Amino acid sequence: MSASVITVEKRESASQNLIIEPAASLSLQGRIRVPGDKSISHRALMLGAIAEGETQISGLLLGEDPRSTASCFQAMGAEISELNTELVRVKGIGLGNLQEPVDVLDAGNSGTTIRLMLGLLASHAGRFFTVTGDSSLRSRPMSRVIKPLQEMGSQIWGRKGNTLAPLAVQGKSLKPIHYNSPIASAQVKSCILLAGLTTEGKTIVTEPSLSRDHSERMLRAFGANLVTDHQTNSVTITGPTQLYGQTVIVPGDISSAAFWLVAGAIVPDSELVIENVGVNPTRTGILEALAMMGADIQQENQREVAGEPVADLRVRSSRLKSCTISGDIIPRLIDEIPILAVAAVFAQGTTIIRDAAELRVKESDRIAVTAQQLNKMGAQVTELPDGMEITGGTSLSGAEVDSHTDHRIAMSLAIASLKASGQTIIQRAEAAAVSYPEFFTTLQQVCGDG
Repeated sequence: MSASVITVEKRESASQNLIIEPAASLSLQGRIRVPGDKSISHRALMLGAIAEGETQISGLLLGEDPRSTASCFQAMGAEISELNTELVRVKGIGLGNLQEPVDVLDAGNSGTTIRLMLGLLASHAGRFFTVTGDSSLRSRPMSRVIKPLQEMGSQIWGRKGNTLAPLAVQGKSLKPIHYNSPIASAQVKSCILLAGLTTEGKTIVTEPSLSRDHSERMLRAFGANLVTDHQTNSVTITGPTQLYGQTVIVPGDISSAAFWLVAGAIVPDSELVIENVGVNPTRTGILEALAMMGADIQQENQREVAGEPVADLRVRSSRLKSCTISGDIIPRLIDEIPILAVAAVFAQGTTIIRDAAELRVKESDRIAVTAQQLNKMGAQVTELPDGMEITGGTSLSGAEVDSHTDHRIAMSLAIASLKASGQTIIQRAEAAAVSYPEFFTTLQQVCGDG
């Protein structure tokens, strides 16, 4: 393994450039661990905060998004110890007991924080809350959760016809509904289920296809009365209920592991083992898509930890082929599509990604930004209204690209640059810290530059 040149250049304010110049004989080797699952980290902090008693969390993701969740619930009365990966203690205040904060709640860049939290705020009768986020979050659609909450009787005000943050919430006693969601979204589903915790009767959410089920698994573990019907993609929660503090072990985030799975597949003579990765079936679309492309990935040491399936993932370099990614698999890999696009650049043939219009309202317009930035490096990516068409087999050249402050774009471009000739400069690369604070360090490690 020959070392590449990987440096982080600090710019004005907090901005950073990541500079990558891969060695001609680069191969990736090693055993690595990725940060804790972001989705599970958010939910552990939230449910711990509203449960009776103490919740103990190990393996928590220390990214900016979970920190936003912790600070919001601390502002509403929950006691949360200093965040670390070893052990975080959350002293819950009991369901229905969130206090009115003296200031505006700030969800930062986290759509999960604001959308899930709205279900709890809306159901706290007699209390008033205001919540906002950074410039990216303030541009992301909130009507998808506000609409069902209004059907339950909530009062929520926001910009542009109650569709954008900042939002003001007047808590109410809500009524149960059966909501047929037009999209498969774990955030929408979880928001309604959380609102249903204190609502008398059965609150039901039906989705067009199955979205990730971390909320259902954890709510059951904390004591909620919850039933899942897999035949109809429906979840029913019966309230009011009570939650009790638990011990939560957070597995590694498969969305973070995806970057190394693709890197190991596309860089010749590579072999990586990513340890302790959550392989919840509602999240393993990335493994299925890469299998369709011919990637050599094996699950080893399969086990269950705190109700979540976990495995070590071994990836070896392989010749990738094109495929079509669409339909029911999309909700199970929506966050991994930028890095899948990178894999498609190095696959033989034309890969088509469809049914992923949701990408346009993430931290950036991920369809447009992925296409624009990879094309700067010489890729052939064509935007579709709901996805991308990627002609594989082209050679990439180093270029100056931009993360658009999107963590998944920053890391996807870094992996693409490992197979580009010359130097690539990724502007605003610090965005990676949202979900993967140690990404730069791990990149240097597997490239032999650390």
